Amino acid sequence: MEKWSNEIFNTPALQDSNTPIMAARPIRTRARSKYAFALYEVLLGVAIFALGVIALGRAVENCINASTISAEENVVRQILSDRMAQVQAASLVPEAEKEFKIKTGYGRVILTQKAAAAALTEPDNTLITGINLVTLTARWEHAGVPQSKQIQFYVYRSS
Repeated sequence: MEKWSNEIFNTPALQDSNTPIMAARPIRTRARSKYAFALYEVLLGVAIFALGVIALGRAVENCINASTISAEENVVRQILSDRMAQVQAASLVPEAEKEFKIKTGYGRVILTQKAAAAALTEPDNTLITGINLVTLTARWEHAGVPQSKQIQFYVYRSS
């Protein structure tokens, strides 16, 4: 065995040998399994991430649909409220039946107004006259599914 050494520095001497001091193969295998990710671990992580993104996308879609439905119902509620205010503010007896077709940003709303004399009586069975029961019905479609909302109220008009 030959040795080379430089006396100036405190360095270990180089040794010439055909047999390695430590086997390199087991160290690499051990290091790879201990510190690195295998391909299946990366693929599993990507699959979990993709499922999370898909679930998040569906949740956002549901929120947008709910927001659209809420906005449609707010428009219809406002239409019903406006018509109710018009009927209450009018000095004449409400018409027996009337239909309105209203265009909105969400499609067409059909508003039907029906009025009939209310058969109300006092506790002593005296008939009360001049009070009408008005029914307002709004019909529209959301995604091809028929929707409707209805309100009823009383209007007094003296004869």
